[in-house]
Amino acid sequence: MSTFHFYKKTVLKAILVLVALLPFCFVATAAGLSISEAKSIAPGPFEEVTNAIRKGDAESLSRYLDQNIEITISGTSNAYTKAKAKALLIDFFAKNQVKSFELIHQGQGGGGSRYGVGTLNTSTGPVRLSFFLQNKDGSMVLNELRFEGK
Repeated sequence: MSTFHFYKKTVLKAILVLVALLPFCFVATAAGLSISEAKSIAPGPFEEVTNAIRKGDAESLSRYLDQNIEITISGTSNAYTKAKAKALLIDFFAKNQVKSFELIHQGQGGGGSRYGVGTLNTSTGPVRLSFFLQNKDGSMVLNELRFEGK
């Protein structure tokens, strides 16, 4: 067999392998587009609450407060109106500047409710933060926030 025929067979085999793998490339590309499209979708209430916590942004967080919300800070739990809760959160974040927030666990409950538990690292030390969102009249609202020392 001549060298020319050997190279011809090798090139044909390579082309055959490429043609056989080509459909998998299209599937992988389509899957990649689906993932990027999903990432471009606007965040929902859960993600917006999580982002507001990460930034220590009481103003953004207050958009999701229920008319009455239970807030626990350092073992003291009280029910607050939306306005008082917002003032309390502004004060909390002013005294405890947020360095980071790591969401450790999240889940869903009945009726579309969601919850998150994480570690809020602040200028005064780490805090375990839990929050609960519930569907109320078609909108997701925060009905409980817990800031507990670690």
